[in-house]
Amino acid sequence: MKANESDYKKYSDAIDQIQQGNEAMIDLFNEIENDVPTIKFREDVSKDIERAKAKYGNEIVDEKINTVVHEMLSWLDLDDGEKAGEDET
Repeated sequence: MKANESDYKKYSDAIDQIQQGNEAMIDLFNEIENDVPTIKFREDVSKDIERAKAKYGNEIVDEKINTVVHEMLSWLDLDDGEKAGEDET
């Protein structure tokens, strides 16, 4: 393929941009961390949540779950500084 100086510069710049994009993607990949859920729902509960979201929408269901969990957590003494063992559920 023959190219003049202008074409050569365009191809060279494009290759540089591709290499920079590849390096950025590699950096992002190397920074990936495992997503560990805050709450591990049982499969039946997860299915019910998905059904509720399909019927009522994400925002409403998320707000309802947050309200219930917040209330439940208010029953616990979270400021005592002691750590209890994990439940085996």
